[in-house]
Amino acid sequence: VQLQASGGGLVQPGGSQRLSCAASGSIFSINSMGWHRQRPGKQRELVATAPSGRSLEYLDSVKGRFTIARDVEANIVYLQMNDLKPDDTAVYYCNVRCNRPSDWGIDDYWGQGTLVTVSS
Repeated sequence: VQLQASGGGLVQPGGSQRLSCAASGSIFSINSMGWHRQRPGKQRELVATAPSGRSLEYLDSVKGRFTIARDVEANIVYLQMNDLKPDDTAVYYCNVRCNRPSDWGIDDYWGQGTLVTVSS
């Protein structure tokens, strides 16, 4: 499974950015698609996730500002980020969790990471 992420870059405080991530390859079924981020000097954290058949989940600090969406047929996940703050500066990683039919385990796949810098 390969993940190709796009988006990111420099944005001013209060601005918006949209990230996208397309999954391709041998995919049996997707358990969830989501976004994590790693801010400077911090551990990686879950930003938003869109599990199959379950409710969307968000990090508290991004609720009301970020929206995750999935194109289920195309295996693409988006992260719309509005009202960005300097504290949102981070490398954002897409994550796809795929169901493994052999033992019903889960395999994790990660995108290459895309830098979002929020600064004036």
